[in-house]
Amino acid sequence: MKATELIAKIEAYAPRDLAWERDPIGLQLGDPNQEIHTVMTALDVRPEVVAEAIANNVDFIFAHHPMIFRPAKNLDLSVPQNRMYADLIKHDIVVYAAHTNLDAASGGMNDWLAEALQLTDVTPLIPNADGKTGLGRIGSLATPQTVTDYATFVRDLFNVAHVRVIANDMNRSIQRIAVLGGDGGSEYPDALAAGADAYVTADFYYHTAHDVLADDFVVIDPDHHMEAIAKDKLVELVNAWQTENNWDLDRVFASTENTDPYTYI
Repeated sequence: MKATELIAKIEAYAPRDLAWERDPIGLQLGDPNQEIHTVMTALDVRPEVVAEAIANNVDFIFAHHPMIFRPAKNLDLSVPQNRMYADLIKHDIVVYAAHTNLDAASGGMNDWLAEALQLTDVTPLIPNADGKTGLGRIGSLATPQTVTDYATFVRDLFNVAHVRVIANDMNRSIQRIAVLGGDGGSEYPDALAAGADAYVTADFYYHTAHDVLADDFVVIDPDHHMEAIAKDKLVELVNAWQTENNWDLDRVFASTENTDPYTYI
């Protein structure tokens, strides 16, 4: 099959017009008319991920985070990032990214996170006009939990050594939970206004955290890498499309590389 067939399915599931206007989603590198046989899903496209793809004869990387956020100033191949681009081209690997469009899509990143966080009666936190897509999600736990207990659950769920918790009272009971994958600090007022008891997001800014305390709100920050949940979910999607469309892909698998840049001690 051609890469264009897979790209068409991705864009039907996570339409491009759902993306943040400055988000460089879509085809990142390669020939979309190329025949593909092996698909690898990834959170980030980093040199170690590309090395893994080459070792597994991958010809299509389906990533969540765009590979190129900032234009390259040169193609000096002594620069690891530039060398990565050259390696992808040399090995005929197509790279495609669905980022904020996948975040906003119905059945996309934030719905996966809400499910993992055991939320029910889930709706978009900041809905689009259709009421089904939009930024973040909000839902409820089956039973109330203390901030400490739920933060511990979140820590274990995303397999991190620590989570950052912003709360005046760690023993407070919480049940209504908002979530926004990735960097969602600027949307915390929306979570507060929507009636959330707590908000799960990442990359929370120090001074914004003071505002959270002043508002007597609760934020749990488990690290941006929580979005790695997408790797297996994207495999499930591609396998479902393969069955529906009788594609002849040889293999679809998730990258095993941990691209979290942080080490917790």
